[in-house]
Amino acid sequence: MTADETPAGPEPERTPGGTRTPADERRAADGIRGEAYGAAPTPLSVLDLVTVGSGRTAGDALRTSVELARLAESRGFHRYWVAEHHSMPGVASSSPAVILAHLAAHTDRIRLGSGGVMLPNHAPLVIAEQFGTLEALAPGRVDLGLGRAPGTDGATAAALRRTDRPHEGADDFPEQLSELTRFLDDDFPDGHPYRRVHAVPGPVQATSPGGVQSRHRPPIWLLGSSGFSARLAGLLGLPFAFAHHFSAQNTVPALDLYRESFRPSAVLDAPYAVIGVSVLAADDEREARRQVRATGLNMVRLRSGRPGLFPSPEEAEAYEYSPLEREFVDSWTANIVHGTAEEVRSGLDGLHKRTGADELMLTSHAHRGDLRLRSYELVADAYGLPTA
Repeated sequence: MTADETPAGPEPERTPGGTRTPADERRAADGIRGEAYGAAPTPLSVLDLVTVGSGRTAGDALRTSVELARLAESRGFHRYWVAEHHSMPGVASSSPAVILAHLAAHTDRIRLGSGGVMLPNHAPLVIAEQFGTLEALAPGRVDLGLGRAPGTDGATAAALRRTDRPHEGADDFPEQLSELTRFLDDDFPDGHPYRRVHAVPGPVQATSPGGVQSRHRPPIWLLGSSGFSARLAGLLGLPFAFAHHFSAQNTVPALDLYRESFRPSAVLDAPYAVIGVSVLAADDEREARRQVRATGLNMVRLRSGRPGLFPSPEEAEAYEYSPLEREFVDSWTANIVHGTAEEVRSGLDGLHKRTGADELMLTSHAHRGDLRLRSYELVADAYGLPTA
């Protein structure tokens, strides 16, 4: 879609303080760039894995997600993403499109998106239909973030993809991405077998007799934890989101590769990179440390093929770690920015300085939903984000 084909779109949203700024106009125009509020060095956003703690239900976790999305919107966070995971009892985000539709019904202006949908798990037409529907429900505020990993183990990936060769989908990612983009833009060339196949809701409704549908569609983001998607996003001129929260050692090399590979496009004239960051702020530094150790136990279980509900700090304190497990926990938790609000602010400022990320997307994990909510409140307060 060229700039000339992009409609004016909805009236630009107002800032939480109620005043429209030039940054608001740019953000409304491309749906990608955010604005930093208060003392934040960059726009701040939220990545929600819909964590289910032991003794709690998926319904509890989803209700927390609604509360968190409302909080993020009221405090000036730029976007709110959910991520596709499967066969993990402690993560209730197997169906991002369904969750995003629910969140759209409970918010008004915050951008909503996938961080991400795992493209090889789905037919491109299905994704185009789902996100076309979301765009119809929440015009001008939907992001489509795409990954090429399965978001689960090999056996589950095989069940999702109906094949005993699940890695083939990842290898075909560029071709799948091209097909999805053409469905979203409704621009398969003449002679293509899908020329008369249309993703609905979508642009075809704008060109049908009597059509008044906007041709705007969700912007595509590429997600990654290594160099493959970084380079592809750069070559295609797309925004890029890197999973610093579980691949911290690759963050700077991947961002460098993205920036070096970047070619201006109709989507972006300059690189725009987001990094996902694990954050846990608490009123007391010791409590933050207790919660982070529970995150470590959760990852020990996951990496050893025993995923479960997110453990409590008491479970983590009672667990008898092997020397290898303790080493793993120490390594994993070292990349979680945690502590008091001011300690977290300092850690995020340092991370931004080291990476030059255009946006920080914060993901907070804790056994209880109220602790996750409090973490984001404390970060917002530390940076003096709006309260309206």
